[in-house]
Amino acid sequence: MSTGFAGPELVRFADWTDPVPPAAREVVSRLPDDDRENPPLLFVPGLGHGAWAFAEHWLGHAAGRGFPAYAVSPRPGGDLRARVHDVVQVAASLPRRTVLLGHGVGALVVARALGRYPARAAVLVAPVLDGWAALGSAVRANPSGTLPALFGGRLRLSARQLFAGAAPEGVLDRLGAGSRPRPELLTRAALPRPVGAPPVLVAGSPDDRVVRRPALDRAAARYGGAPLLFPGMGHDLMLETGWTEPIDAILDWLAKELPAPGL
Repeated sequence: MSTGFAGPELVRFADWTDPVPPAAREVVSRLPDDDRENPPLLFVPGLGHGAWAFAEHWLGHAAGRGFPAYAVSPRPGGDLRARVHDVVQVAASLPRRTVLLGHGVGALVVARALGRYPARAAVLVAPVLDGWAALGSAVRANPSGTLPALFGGRLRLSARQLFAGAAPEGVLDRLGAGSRPRPELLTRAALPRPVGAPPVLVAGSPDDRVVRRPALDRAAARYGGAPLLFPGMGHDLMLETGWTEPIDAILDWLAKELPAPGL
């Protein structure tokens, strides 16, 4: 595994002096018809998205291939620490050690959760690990929807920003509702070293207008690999017309990387 990580975050002083307040968590699930003892998958959405973004296609598809699939929505108004806390708590509540899969800013949440939770594996999809670089790309792709959010307004995501072509019907109405980028997303603090050295896959598109190819390469190199690329797709791989290709490739990778079920 490559260097460049901070130490693990199994115990954090802030959790004792300023604990994350409890909150109701929206968790959506799709379960396989039979228990093949595969590890659960926990999907973590990015900015402006909720569990619905994975429930549209990927959860049911993963369940159809024998994986218990869950997605957790971010708590309203929660900061990055609260989102990491929620992901760790939900993962710990599942019946087996879990695979964490994050998209966009959700990938940053997963990267931080890996310092506290011994995941079976992790997948970072179009990961926003460098907030400044992603911000620059967002401003270029969607200036009218991004710039107001930097001054306290609401984020308005656009089809051009997230999709290679037209947005699927009804999706834009659900994107970015009430979202405001938080300042900590623009920091470049070192990520924690994953507990237990799980395999980590970085996936994305070289045509993504939010996370550019160099950012995908840097993210993958951080975890000692190369990115799995899906040309011709946009940022929201799970909602694109060709959504089956990336989720099948991710599940194929998991089947190769993880021990046989039950081990």
